[in-house]
Amino acid sequence: MADLEALKQKYAPVIEEIQGFTDLGATLEEPSLDGEQLHLKATVPSTVVANRVWDVIKEVDPNFSDLHHEMATSGGDTQAYTIKAGDSLSKISKRFYGVQKDYMEIAEANSIEDPNKIQVGQELTLKVSS
Repeated sequence: MADLEALKQKYAPVIEEIQGFTDLGATLEEPSLDGEQLHLKATVPSTVVANRVWDVIKEVDPNFSDLHHEMATSGGDTQAYTIKAGDSLSKISKRFYGVQKDYMEIAEANSIEDPNKIQVGQELTLKVSS
């Protein structure tokens, strides 16, 4: 019989990743067992965020045979984001794409000439990473 606590511990990075997007509307039901698998049911705000969660799932276990996941998106292929104090494009890139190096793609997609000159309150549109 599967151990719920052990599976929750194994997939803790996935749970934390989803919870890290609650400020953008992500929700996660209480994890439970579905037979021998951990059942995670979540709604995320966009395909951008869904792809990030998928990346974390694959980092934890590329086969994820002990995971039953239901991840719905409440939005489309882009993610709106408002720059907050302390943000940089590299931090935003890390949050949404898992790597800091994609900050130039964010800058180009949002017509930002100098990635070091962003403003609190500035709206960004993030796209599915290529």
